[in-house]
Amino acid sequence: MVEAVSGLHQHVSISLGQLLQNGEIVAIVDDDAAIREPLRIYFEEHGLPVAECASAADLMQVMASRNVALVLLDIGLPDTDGLSLLPRIVDQYPDAAVVMLTGVADLRVVLDCMRKGATDYLSKPVQFEEIFHVARKALEKRRLVFENRKYQEELEEAHFRIQLLHQLSVKMNTVYLSAVELDQILRAVLVGATSREGLGFNRAFLAMFDDDGRFLRGRMAIGPSSREEAGRVWGEIEERELNFLQIVDNLKETSKTQDAAVNAIARALVVSVEDTENILINSVLGRRSFRVSPENGWVPVPLERRNGNAGRRNNGAMIHERREKAEVVAPSLAVPRDLINILDEDSFAVVPLYSPGRSFGVIIADNYVTRRTIQDSHIGALELFASQASLAIEQSHLHNERQRKIAELEAVNQELDRSKDLLVEAERYSALGHMAAQLVHIIRNPITSIGGVSRILSKKNVEAEWAKYLNVIIHETERVESTLEDLFDFVGQGEIHKEELSLCVVIRKTALLLQSSMAKHGVTWEMECPAPEPVIQGDMHQIRLAFLHLFKNAVEAMAEGGRLTIVVAGAEGQAIVSVIDTGPGIPESYLDKAKDPFFTTKTYGTGMGLTLVERIVSAHGGSFSLKPHPGGGLEVRVVLPLQ
Repeated sequence: MVEAVSGLHQHVSISLGQLLQNGEIVAIVDDDAAIREPLRIYFEEHGLPVAECASAADLMQVMASRNVALVLLDIGLPDTDGLSLLPRIVDQYPDAAVVMLTGVADLRVVLDCMRKGATDYLSKPVQFEEIFHVARKALEKRRLVFENRKYQEELEEAHFRIQLLHQLSVKMNTVYLSAVELDQILRAVLVGATSREGLGFNRAFLAMFDDDGRFLRGRMAIGPSSREEAGRVWGEIEERELNFLQIVDNLKETSKTQDAAVNAIARALVVSVEDTENILINSVLGRRSFRVSPENGWVPVPLERRNGNAGRRNNGAMIHERREKAEVVAPSLAVPRDLINILDEDSFAVVPLYSPGRSFGVIIADNYVTRRTIQDSHIGALELFASQASLAIEQSHLHNERQRKIAELEAVNQELDRSKDLLVEAERYSALGHMAAQLVHIIRNPITSIGGVSRILSKKNVEAEWAKYLNVIIHETERVESTLEDLFDFVGQGEIHKEELSLCVVIRKTALLLQSSMAKHGVTWEMECPAPEPVIQGDMHQIRLAFLHLFKNAVEAMAEGGRLTIVVAGAEGQAIVSVIDTGPGIPESYLDKAKDPFFTTKTYGTGMGLTLVERIVSAHGGSFSLKPHPGGGLEVRVVLPLQ
């Protein structure tokens, strides 16, 4: 072979040096040392490291132990045929370029080599310069393949980010974000920042202001708890072939255990909003991103890159103006040692979360495991995710404020309804009071006189026919007098004078007042009272009056006889009194009206008794209700607060 022209030396060595990376070498495989050794010397003079191999076995050993970029492979080897070895090399080391060397110029051999994966083909004899030229072209082609692969990966990553941002936008546009849904969105943003298909950061932390805005607190995080754990989570995801939303759901379930360490780190992040020299507070309030590195300390992301980002221009001129002012860095601003100790990392990016009207927090991302340098492009992509997270937080705040306003309006509306009902009831009771006062004043004396004269006449010896008429007069005047008495009690109810009362004692004494009336109607009664007996604070007269009306109504309902049951119980700070009769009861359609003034059936007399009972019980802070008893009759329940 003929030596190559030395004038190519400098130019070619520089070009080839740029084509080899990470300790890559060229392997020359030929069983003829007279060809192999001069070619090695020629390549090394031009700056290419070379490994000599005399056989296929030598080549496979070198490729297993070193990073071989190019193989110059002779077809005729002592231990195997080069054409048979070629598929094995291509299969096991697909990134290595292979140039075949043969002493036979046969087109079929050339085509066979190319079909089996050879990068190029040379027929012996050939000059070193030509071999070197073909080797350079093969390495350039290999470099283009690598760059194309890298661009393809970047396109796929960009496509993934676009899909993720689209899915997040759809999610936020189709629902009002509750707290649970907001956490899902924020977790998705952190997943996008840390996934291999996304931004590829090793860890991501989210810190947000608390409700009163006094402290910035860590909220959630995603990432390995140690460098040994790196890659496990995403390896599992690749094996299970999960899509993005499934990844989010998967991490939601596993974050309690797998991300416990990074979430503990997140919870340790607590910074006062008054600490304006802290880089986290400065980032969120100044609305600018930072890149921290041990060599340069902290540095703000260049504004020129932001202005070239179309997504950021949409925030408006005001935001850009504030960012421009924020780029003037205060000399006293520093990365707190506590922050570095908490993260156990001195290289990270800080990106703010904010809306036009308020600041929310920051995202902190680092490459804790891989130690990959954080570039401006990485921070720019992270800002896209941060803007999506900011929109989600803003929408959640708006939803919560809307729900709170709705609740307030509903409460005000309910209060207005209650006030309206109270006003109507007060006006009705006021009219009733005026009318009752007039009735009592005008009717009471004449009715009393008529009743008194009728009773006097009935005691004289009169004919039976006249006695019958007198009894009718006496009975009806008694009814009128009873109605007037109820009206008088209702109108005359004044100030309550409370005292300590044993409820069972009061009820028992009240029931005894109607003993003769019960006997007359054939009614028996029984009373159940717990031990110790419940004690209340109440007005003795009014409490007895209320139960007197209840017992009287019950007895009148059992005109043909029956049983009156009184059950007293205590529960949860309340005394519960159930009055149960075995009468015909009240139709369910009348239960809501039974307590209205003047509402009555022929069984329940004047119609003022239940109204008076409800008024007394309410004045004592209790409640009063009516319901049909399962065994027949009516059950009246009075609930009063215990002492």
